[in-house]
Amino acid sequence: MEYIVIRSGRKTVAIQLNQDLTVTVRAPWRASQSEIERILQEKKPWIEKHLAQMRRRKEHYDASGTDKLTDEEIQELANKALKYIPERVAYFSKIIGVTYERITIRNQKTRWGSCSSKGNLNFNCLLMLAPPEIIDYVVVHELCHRKEMNHSKNFWREVEKILPDYKKSVLWLKNEGSMIMARR
Repeated sequence: MEYIVIRSGRKTVAIQLNQDLTVTVRAPWRASQSEIERILQEKKPWIEKHLAQMRRRKEHYDASGTDKLTDEEIQELANKALKYIPERVAYFSKIIGVTYERITIRNQKTRWGSCSSKGNLNFNCLLMLAPPEIIDYVVVHELCHRKEMNHSKNFWREVEKILPDYKKSVLWLKNEGSMIMARR
């Protein structure tokens, strides 16, 4: 199996499956090559299963004839997002009981949204291609970071208070989101 290793100050080894069906291993500086190989061998069934799923989705996507978005289409999505997403942020921020600073709409390769420690919120314009409940999930997710700047159990409890069935949205983004991202 071919893969790329990216070393950093992280504490654990993570396996990332990319949209182009390549494998990236994110590893701590101290991880030996043999340790990385052992982990990859251990995770081989999982990797092969998920790459096969991604391959099938990609083939389905390619067969559907859905093209890459033009610059004009991306700009149109960004304009729609600039109108729609701030309304949803205002609505959910009151329910969650948090404040925020700036809202920025971007055309990102891998992220649906992010929240800075200063309270600035960033959202991907491609969200406008997702169903409304998915957009709401991403908005709630980012706003809950105003209470918990991590993905701890406490963070997920905050998300669940607002969206009890949030796991459906997580699954939707996992299964369908990569096909939207591939259109950029």
